[in-house]
Amino acid sequence: MIAKVTRGADVGNLLRYLYGPGGRNEHTDPHIVAGYRHPAALEPTRRADGKRHLRPLAEVLRSPLETMRRSRPAEPVWQCSLRTAPTDRPLTDEEWADVAEELMHQTGIAPRGDVEACRWIAVRHADDHIHVVATLAREDGRRPNITRDYLKARTVCQTVEQRYGLCRTAPADRTATPRPSRAELERAQRAGLQEPPRVALRRQVAAAAAASDSEEAFFADLRERGLAVRLRFSVRTPGEVTGYAVAVPEYTNSAGEPVFFSGGKLAADLTLPKLRHRWTDTVAYRPPTRSRRRTSGWSADHEVRAAAYREATRAAGTAAWQMRTLRDRRVRADLAAAAADVLHVTADITGNCELDKAADAYDRAAREPYGRPPPVTPYGSALRAVARLLAVTNVGWGDRREQKRDLTVDLLFLIANIADLIESTAEHRLAQQRLAQADAARRAARRLHAIRRIAAEPTVPMPPSVSETLEEGREMARLVAESFPIPLAEGLAATAVPSVRPLQGPQLPRGASKR
Repeated sequence: MIAKVTRGADVGNLLRYLYGPGGRNEHTDPHIVAGYRHPAALEPTRRADGKRHLRPLAEVLRSPLETMRRSRPAEPVWQCSLRTAPTDRPLTDEEWADVAEELMHQTGIAPRGDVEACRWIAVRHADDHIHVVATLAREDGRRPNITRDYLKARTVCQTVEQRYGLCRTAPADRTATPRPSRAELERAQRAGLQEPPRVALRRQVAAAAAASDSEEAFFADLRERGLAVRLRFSVRTPGEVTGYAVAVPEYTNSAGEPVFFSGGKLAADLTLPKLRHRWTDTVAYRPPTRSRRRTSGWSADHEVRAAAYREATRAAGTAAWQMRTLRDRRVRADLAAAAADVLHVTADITGNCELDKAADAYDRAAREPYGRPPPVTPYGSALRAVARLLAVTNVGWGDRREQKRDLTVDLLFLIANIADLIESTAEHRLAQQRLAQADAARRAARRLHAIRRIAAEPTVPMPPSVSETLEEGREMARLVAESFPIPLAEGLAATAVPSVRPLQGPQLPRGASKR
């Protein structure tokens, strides 16, 4: 069960919507299932034309506002939508009434046994959800305490799920990213975009933060990506930057101005204070002063890039071993967060959309609850350092046609060890009883394994002589792989791919989707 809390100013408009046909005629048989009085006494009567007479009910709900001792709130109408999962059984009116009463009790709007509580009703107009409406004014003229009402509503959903055997959902631990609103989704669909700008901005900001080691480098990288950056300055200390917001210049509002999203609106760990906390690590790779974006003017040698991939592979394998063996919770939290940096940078430098999806899926597993930044440790700092090394050494990767040799094998080795690190993170989150984060890590690992399987499939038949040569290559690869911290039994089979279909740059073969 999920809950969505909103606030409003006019209860009359809300009642007209609840008892109306709905946006797409989805409202069927709207009726009150619970309230501060018996539902039969609150149910609006029908007029001669068949419509509901809603004004008396609206006036009854509004009346406590007239007796408030303090000034009435600007948005006195509190509304919560409660919806069950598509796989859940339909609840009866009595069960929905119990759910609504539990919600009012847990949020403190109308505790059980409190005769001076707020007035409220619960309207059901579909099988799978109800709307609970309350006026934020108690009968004794005081305001109710609705602090952290959303988190309390989330707790109610979990209580009801266990009580009625419904589909279990994740707690409100603030590890999930803010989802695009319905307006953003519909606007992106009308514009023909594959995803809302909020999602693309989150991915680019995360990649820039992972590739940077300072505030200046971070903002420079954002601008080089073609994003509009707006800084927020302190009122008390002039010149001190306290926050930032980014926008896609082409994505504008009705006034033609870019729509900016602050770091906190993108993800809980992308606020400027938390990014500064991340950049306090002691083991850092200092990039050259020149631009680090992919340009055709400067390019690292193939050997340098290959060495960077091998170093990142070793670091990811070592981090997976540390995640499984070290028992320090601070180290594990830092390794889980640093793994997201490596994955975001890998997706960014390859331009592969499947890696982007894997990074998006893993983001929730990497965060600590309630937006707390993980402590910076040498173990996580070493992993972040190789992420920055990957970003720096892949400058000039934009024109892949100029590359004479490819790094597909090195990339597959890196993906294999990142997948192993993420699987160890899933085991850690499962041991912590954080089921949503464990599931996010598993989904990311499955995507990475799917990428490796697609890349390992031969696309053309091989002559016998080539097959014998590849067998010798596999045997040599097995011997070389003994130096890796984590066995790569499945990844070794992919060594046959580059000999069959040479690639330009560290891009994945045909079959893995690209942007």
